[in-house]
Amino acid sequence: MAYDDCLTGAWLSTWLGIDTARIDRMRRGGELIGIRPVGAGAWLYPAWQFQNGKPRATVPRIVAAAADAGLDEHRLYTVLTMRAGLGAEQRRLVDVLVAGGDDQVVTAVRESRPLQ
Repeated sequence: MAYDDCLTGAWLSTWLGIDTARIDRMRRGGELIGIRPVGAGAWLYPAWQFQNGKPRATVPRIVAAAADAGLDEHRLYTVLTMRAGLGAEQRRLVDVLVAGGDDQVVTAVRESRPLQ
């Protein structure tokens, strides 16, 4: 899986003006969505979870909903970025998130299932 919409921790550190250790603490604390690709040592952070240089306020709710549903970071990323619907209206949950549909995204994540 390609993570073309993700930022490295080093890049994010420079952009936000905080050290990478704090970014890691934020991820572990449920304040950021992070994905570690299989076989990679570094975490990646989806750019769409940020707005105006800050994490979106709903990110902790999304992370908590994923934990409640038993989703790991790879499944959460897949759920948030997969296309849904038919035809030209194939929106992703991240598109709904960016459009302000926070509650809809949290509900969809909470209702998702882990891969078996």
